[in-house]
Amino acid sequence: RNTYPKKAIYVVNEDFSDALAFTGGEDTVDESIYENALCIVTDTAVSDRVSNSNFCKAKEVIKIDHHIIDKPYGDIVWVEDYRSSACEMIADFWYTFKDKLKMTKEAATLIYLGMITDSGRFKNEGVTGETLRLASYLLDYGIDTETLFARLYLEDFDYYKFEAYVYERMKITENGVAYIYVDKDMQEKFNLSTEQAGSIVSSLANIKNSLIWIAFIDYADKKSIRVRLRSRFIGINDLALKYHGGGHDMSAGATVYDIDEMNSLINEADAILGEYKKTHNNWL
Repeated sequence: RNTYPKKAIYVVNEDFSDALAFTGGEDTVDESIYENALCIVTDTAVSDRVSNSNFCKAKEVIKIDHHIIDKPYGDIVWVEDYRSSACEMIADFWYTFKDKLKMTKEAATLIYLGMITDSGRFKNEGVTGETLRLASYLLDYGIDTETLFARLYLEDFDYYKFEAYVYERMKITENGVAYIYVDKDMQEKFNLSTEQAGSIVSSLANIKNSLIWIAFIDYADKKSIRVRLRSRFIGINDLALKYHGGGHDMSAGATVYDIDEMNSLINEADAILGEYKKTHNNWL
């Protein structure tokens, strides 16, 4: 918008997170808009997870993503699966053409926001010196990091009661897969959004001997269970692909449709972890 003020630019997201309301929200547009429009889809590996059901009606679609390609979509596909975030790619695109593209403090803040959240505050797989250099260029625009981090990570007291509740009820398999099932009753008990429920997977990350951790979340449609898979050292993307998902080697999403399928995924994860421990030394 800063570079091309005469263009009509809309942000459409049918699954917008309340936690990110401070970023400016979303637009509602008529379907007729898509006929002659360019639609840019970011950070979404497969088309059925795009949070705009009309995106495929656009005249042209560009995909910008950092997930492993499974089922390609889009007229122009720009994927760099070694990157820590799609926003790192966008930051690099801006910096490459910085003489033509106008950056502002607001834009820098939003791109930096995407970089820090998807990279786990620069801790996850894919973070390199280039990641931090690009972040530093954005910080030069005067980003208010104190306010940004407060908006991102301050939680209502009820969320911490939910976290304590999870610690009492999480389970660990024989080989060390930690997991929790956040059903609808639990979500209602603690007044959780789907995103808040899913974020609990991070709370399982630091258990000794547990190299795979999983959160299962009843989804709003009441017909599916979203899965957040995380791991340390072990690739779990192939497992996610088997269960209607995908992502990165050590951070992926999936979907199961009943308890039997959930248990099947847990058992397969346990087998993968057991085999890894048998064949590898010095894995902490």
